[in-house]
Amino acid sequence: MTDLTGFVDASEASRRLGIRAASLYSYVSRGLVRTRPQPDDPRARLYSLADIDALAEKKRRQRRPAMAAATALDWGMPVLPTHLSSIEADRLSFRGHDAVTLAETATLEDIAALLWEMGPVAFRGRIGWEPPPDGTPIDRAVAALAADLPTALPGEAGTRLLTRAARLVRTIASAAIGRWLVDGPLHRAMAETWQAPAAADAIRRALVLAADHELNASSFAVRVTASTGASLTHALIAGLVTLSGPAHGGATRRVAAFLDEIGRTGDAESAVAARLARGEAIPGFGHRLYPDGDPRAGALLGAVPLGERERAFLDAARDATGLAPSIDVALVLLERTFRLPRDAALTLFATARSVGWIAHALEQAASGQLIRPRARYVGPTLGD
Repeated sequence: MTDLTGFVDASEASRRLGIRAASLYSYVSRGLVRTRPQPDDPRARLYSLADIDALAEKKRRQRRPAMAAATALDWGMPVLPTHLSSIEADRLSFRGHDAVTLAETATLEDIAALLWEMGPVAFRGRIGWEPPPDGTPIDRAVAALAADLPTALPGEAGTRLLTRAARLVRTIASAAIGRWLVDGPLHRAMAETWQAPAAADAIRRALVLAADHELNASSFAVRVTASTGASLTHALIAGLVTLSGPAHGGATRRVAAFLDEIGRTGDAESAVAARLARGEAIPGFGHRLYPDGDPRAGALLGAVPLGERERAFLDAARDATGLAPSIDVALVLLERTFRLPRDAALTLFATARSVGWIAHALEQAASGQLIRPRARYVGPTLGD
């Protein structure tokens, strides 16, 4: 029997939105409201209540500019125009190309050429600096960029900029791993360095799927930095240090820690139930931008030969929460399945996202706009 919870008929949908039926159908055609057939009447449709409520809230914010501005920095209204990536109707696209479809065959080099609008791209080059084996992947990458790389200004163009941008990505990948990578496609070089050739295709998919994700915290930090005229090197450092925060790049470590917790007992259902009983969320499940599940996670998990323990973890979390895994879960399960070094998930994320960061820096520099939002003061006034 089909579960129709969360769906309403056309009359109720129109009432909630304050529109006529013709406008409702327009929203559907634009992919803003999901529908499904009504079981009792194949000619009628039911409409997603979550989509309708989201649209209604968006309309309310647009009618009140002050409210829209106050919430824009908290998963609110879009604040910057971009040609790079889009998240709509549970789909992620790069310059109008579906990211999941791209991940079937594309490499990170292909995505760099697409996002940077340059090409072909090859990640080559090294500097006279040996990545230290200690520290986190982010610490090593920041140190590598700060060592002695020549700076590249986002406003530069042509072969020189392409060469420097590609060199920056390879430096981040090598430093995050802790060893200089061999030449060749980045996913194969990473798999070879980790002595896990069987993981090469899954690594390729992961790098493509994580390359960009609209205006996330680290990409916004990169754009703010680039808007001041700072170099690509410094913009990437801003992205990396932002990614280091537990609310951003730290998500993979939380997932890994929970998997360790399950491993100590061998009982995924009990571990999930205990977390929920304490009022804690299951790390890596649910995503505010993907009500029906993170498509990146589904695409990546389909390429990872999961074991019984990993499948039990996914099933237990899904059954208990009704939420789907995010790409953070998929990256950690890739790491565990192919026995990659600890924090390989974060290394993959940072390496992939560096391609998107460079694209954001280039786009922001081309706009010539300094990002300087205003604050909404809520402290004591001069008269107090």
